[in-house]
Amino acid sequence: MEARLPYDDFPVVFLPPYESPPAWVPPHERLYHPDYNNELTQFLPRTVVLKKPPGAQLGFNIRGGKASQLGIFISKVIPDSDAHRAGLQEGDQVLSVNDVDFQDIEHSKAVEILKTAREITMRVRYFPYSKCLPALSLLTLQHFSLGSRPPCILASLPDLCLKGCLNVVKMRKKSPNF
Repeated sequence: MEARLPYDDFPVVFLPPYESPPAWVPPHERLYHPDYNNELTQFLPRTVVLKKPPGAQLGFNIRGGKASQLGIFISKVIPDSDAHRAGLQEGDQVLSVNDVDFQDIEHSKAVEILKTAREITMRVRYFPYSKCLPALSLLTLQHFSLGSRPPCILASLPDLCLKGCLNVVKMRKKSPNF
């Protein structure tokens, strides 16, 4: 028979104070209620059109690609650039460029398409990856790629976040010159 420890030998653990859940807001009051935000349009895909003169810079940087299994993301937008004025922002996932699917494309191919085009029509959607997955900020993404595929399908970072599938077992160091 197993010996039991006296109750006094267990450590004392202090739990945080109970925090009540927010009050339920009836549907007819939600539109004007200060604690309720139903604005999801910022996360819907949108079209951004850029015209680039020969030899000009795009005004933004990208990260990701097929090797990382996370899609192509805007990692930096230069302030006051055409890209900034057109509405591109850090955290936008590039869905397509000039009708070429960017959700499963090699990084080098994506760069080639963006650099050679004079007029760029991009389908993007905003996804604040650093707020949803702090462990997978772009600083992490630019130095690591997934070494083994988790059981869920990693079509894009938003899917990864929404499914809660963050059981990546092995990560391998990738060249910092992404």
